[in-house]
Amino acid sequence: MVARKKILIIEDEPHIVLGLTDALEFEGFSVASASKGKDGVLLARQEKPDAILLDLMLPDTNGFKVCEDLRRWDAFVPIIMLTARGQEIDKIRGLDAGADDYVTKPFSVGELIARLRALFRRAARPAEAPVEVFTVGNVQINMTAHTVSRGSRSDQLSFYEVELLRLLHERVGQPVSREEILQKIWGIEAGPSNRTVDNFIVKLRKKIERSPDKPEHILTVYGFGYKLAP
Repeated sequence: MVARKKILIIEDEPHIVLGLTDALEFEGFSVASASKGKDGVLLARQEKPDAILLDLMLPDTNGFKVCEDLRRWDAFVPIIMLTARGQEIDKIRGLDAGADDYVTKPFSVGELIARLRALFRRAARPAEAPVEVFTVGNVQINMTAHTVSRGSRSDQLSFYEVELLRLLHERVGQPVSREEILQKIWGIEAGPSNRTVDNFIVKLRKKIERSPDKPEHILTVYGFGYKLAP
């Protein structure tokens, strides 16, 4: 019998916790929850969840701090941030703190579950898969270790950063549309207000480009998407 994936919810609004718990359990996940950031970090260490849903605004702290604490414990557990804020700067800050993804309240539970399923589906690669390393400019990217290295400096890559780089590298030199990226990596349909891909590109450029505001390798194809130029 296949073990059920465990989702940890760190959220202080009871009706959201109840709604998410019911929906996730109906879809076959097991669920644990905490209403405070400190309790959530302790519970994560005890329960070792397969993914974490983290609210940005908590009664004892904020989600950015909790995310950083979770990352010190586990560099790879997927963290999806739940936020009522729509500003791009908050989303970028969340990604910089170590979140793998975000959804803005009010959100579609169906879309959230689709993101989780896509995440687990893409993470279920054979353990014996060969080490994947390639070079972009003067940066070495290790897809297996989730690292990007330039000289003696090394930065960690999140799950979605790795998957986005993998897709662009598979199609190196060719434009890949935002719609295809969202569908293949996040398992969701594109919408006019969905800036998920753009925000991850901003974060990747900070780690790979010499001048993120003047990219040489992760290029925008205006009105369409992005392409990788090695």
